[in-house]
Amino acid sequence: MSDWRTRALRPLKRAASRPGDNEGMRRQQAPEHSMDPRLAHAEKPVETSVIDAAVYVQGKRRKSPATLAETYRSLRESDEGMAWIGLYRPAEDQLLSLAEEFSLHELAVEDAIVAHQRPKLERYGDTLFVVLRAARYVDELEEVDFGELHIFVGHDFVLTVRHSEAPDLALVRSRVEEDADLIASGPEAVLYAILDAVVDGYAPVVAGLQNDIDEIETEVFGGDPKVSRRIYKLSREVIEFQRATRPLLVMLEALTAGFDKYGTDEELRRYLRDVEDHATIVVERADGFRQMLQDILTVNATLVNQAQNEEMKHLTEASYTQNEEVKKISAWAAILFAPTLIGTIYGMNFDRMPELKWALGYPFAVALMALVCASLYVIFKRRDWL
Repeated sequence: MSDWRTRALRPLKRAASRPGDNEGMRRQQAPEHSMDPRLAHAEKPVETSVIDAAVYVQGKRRKSPATLAETYRSLRESDEGMAWIGLYRPAEDQLLSLAEEFSLHELAVEDAIVAHQRPKLERYGDTLFVVLRAARYVDELEEVDFGELHIFVGHDFVLTVRHSEAPDLALVRSRVEEDADLIASGPEAVLYAILDAVVDGYAPVVAGLQNDIDEIETEVFGGDPKVSRRIYKLSREVIEFQRATRPLLVMLEALTAGFDKYGTDEELRRYLRDVEDHATIVVERADGFRQMLQDILTVNATLVNQAQNEEMKHLTEASYTQNEEVKKISAWAAILFAPTLIGTIYGMNFDRMPELKWALGYPFAVALMALVCASLYVIFKRRDWL
């Protein structure tokens, strides 16, 4: 990241950059970097990053400025107005302009510029800074597509900074503008409406993950050899989904704890509690998915081992049968070899072979062959070779 602090935020942090303030100098020289290697290549800012800007007075949209400068001027001219500025992948100079106009804390602005932050909620004086991770499930790829949203909430403004297509805040804005009483409650009402939209957007993701887990269970018991890879990939998606949803509970608890301190409207309190209930369900389902996938992986490993054992058993049985056949063949070969050997010896017809002129020579040779064959047969039979 460039040295945007020293270039543009100097008026906002003079106290931290006085001569001799080493801590302030060290902070200036330590920009943040994303720790996620998959997000190393960030998308470039877009030219027209101001998607929508409006100034609301008493719950009604009064002006729709085309530029940030016009929005600043319109908000200053209205004592009871509230500005809602929606940005999509803004450039640094735009965020720095907003930081100077609304006195945003430099750390929050840095997070919005660097992006790839974990979901969190932080208060910087009168300004609330919220990071959300929206999600949508891509069934064709069996992947969860995450979007990042940064929200700055002040006493008379709401800034939304999106670094991805999701969530679609145009729908949220339309719904909020239809309820004048809701938007008249102030910037917190806009924040709660966005929270509700993001949490409701998790429902299709939960349904998609559940459907894939059901399919995986069928494949596991069907003996699909490729199911292990699918389990692993889906487990990674579930873990990433947990990272996006679990911090919501802490964030919503922090908002709930500040109800009395910041005088939150009673209707908004009920609204936030409903969002918290939905978020709790999503987090519990995500935790259940992770446990289910671990159990499925264990069952799959067991079934694979059983299949391997069965295969080894079949191979062993086949090898045993083959050995039995070899023993039978060897035994008969040995039995047949004995008369062949005797017949070969007496078939050489040498002159000095006394048995050739013996009257009982032929019966003796035949009897010897029969005796040897019978002896070998008895021996092999006792050893179960035959």
